[in-house]
Amino acid sequence: MSKPSNAGSRIRTYRERLEMSVYDLAQKSGIDEKLVNAIEKGEVLPALGVLTKLSRALGQRLGTFMDDQFKPDPIITRASEIEAKKVAGEGVNALGYSSHSLALGKPDRHMDPFRIEFAADGVDEVSSHEGEELIICIAGEVELTYGNDKTVLSPGDTAYYNAVVKHGLRAIGGKPASIYGVVFMPF
Repeated sequence: MSKPSNAGSRIRTYRERLEMSVYDLAQKSGIDEKLVNAIEKGEVLPALGVLTKLSRALGQRLGTFMDDQFKPDPIITRASEIEAKKVAGEGVNALGYSSHSLALGKPDRHMDPFRIEFAADGVDEVSSHEGEELIICIAGEVELTYGNDKTVLSPGDTAYYNAVVKHGLRAIGGKPASIYGVVFMPF
């Protein structure tokens, strides 16, 4: 059995503090009970949409389950750190993308910025949550599904939207893609 990820072990800790069963968390978050178990055990790296739903169900902000330690301002993320993780294939989830927090160590933040790397022609899956998102395409082409609409974003294109509408992103054109994404969820 693999070692639980920090996110998985933190989810379990907060769930237990609230005296919730895995079943209760699954019901409250809308996430399948088997998936919650697999995340807590470290067998599955949760997609951002799943982690967002779990954090809301536990009454916590998204960063609670991603931060490893406190760092003083300003929080600097070097491109070389992201590239090294990308080359190593770290953090790729079942949907074919990896997300890299750009605010690790900042516990008092009000938004969660990420760099997200999509594998070529990833899974077309949508989810929704409270708040807003800003997406900035930096490489490749990304298809944004927003409600019933689909829009292609090329490098330099942005999208800003209400996240309560079902939405999803994936690389298209047979090539990988990269974006910066900022998630804001009111607390």
